[in-house]
Amino acid sequence: QVSLVESGGGLVQAGGSLRLSCAASGGTFSNYGMGWFRQAPGKERQFVAAINFGGRSTLVADFVKGRFTISRDNAQNTVYLRMINLKPEDTAIYYCATHSTGWYSTQERTYTYWGQGTQVTVSS
Repeated sequence: QVSLVESGGGLVQAGGSLRLSCAASGGTFSNYGMGWFRQAPGKERQFVAAINFGGRSTLVADFVKGRFTISRDNAQNTVYLRMINLKPEDTAIYYCATHSTGWYSTQERTYTYWGQGTQVTVSS
C-alpha cells in the first residue's frame, strides 16, 4: 500500500508560480512512474504531467507545456510539479498518483494510488 500526500498548493495571482510536492510512503518509490492530474470545479479530472521511474522521461499536457515542469527525487520519495506563469484556468485540485508500472500514461485508470489533492487557486 502506497500513501501519497500532496502539498504546496495555495492562492496565487495570475502570473505567479507554485511548486507542488507529493511525498510517497509505504512502497518502493523508485519503481513507479508518477503522474499529476487536476480537477477544476464542475469538470472531469484531467492529465497534467507524468514522469518515469528514473526521472529521465517526462510528458506534459499541451495546455501547460512551457509553464509546468515535473521532476522527482527518488532519494526523498517525492515528485514535484513546478508551475510558472499561472492562469486563472489553472485553478483546480491537483492530485498525484502512482502508475502501475515504472512508466506513465495519460489515462487515469492506469494509475493505482492517489493522494488527497492540494488546492491551487489563481486569481485574476
